[in-house]
Amino acid sequence: MVMTLLRERYRVDLVELQAACEANYARLLRLLPGMREHAGSRRVALSQGEQLLAVLALEVLESCPYTTTLRVRQEHSLHWLPVPQLVVRVYHDARMAEVVGTEHARRLDIRYPYPNAAMHQPDEKSQLNLFLGEWLSHCLACGHEPQPVL
Repeated sequence: MVMTLLRERYRVDLVELQAACEANYARLLRLLPGMREHAGSRRVALSQGEQLLAVLALEVLESCPYTTTLRVRQEHSLHWLPVPQLVVRVYHDARMAEVVGTEHARRLDIRYPYPNAAMHQPDEKSQLNLFLGEWLSHCLACGHEPQPVL
């Protein structure tokens, strides 16, 4: 029996990627409905009982007629967790939102050869878009506006 060491090259599943980007657009519209009209930001708190676990911060970096660029990051995280920070481009005409950068990568390729110098996964962009969707869904389900104590 001959074992081949050649791996099949990663192929982008455009239908899956497009579906994730469309769902992320809908989630972001629910969390930051006025992003297209005016620059701004919003914070969504995630807590367990009285304990604040984290805050999702959405900030408009750039607003153009057909696109908006956002920074999506987590604040007040547990000290032992890495703090995610993503740059997301929102395409209003296509009704899609995709991750275009992270705190470690200014620009993401759709596919990476593997292995590579930065050790990106072949499907890293797809994984980040799925992660964004799960993160936003969790915030929509469990988040609330942080209220100042009077």
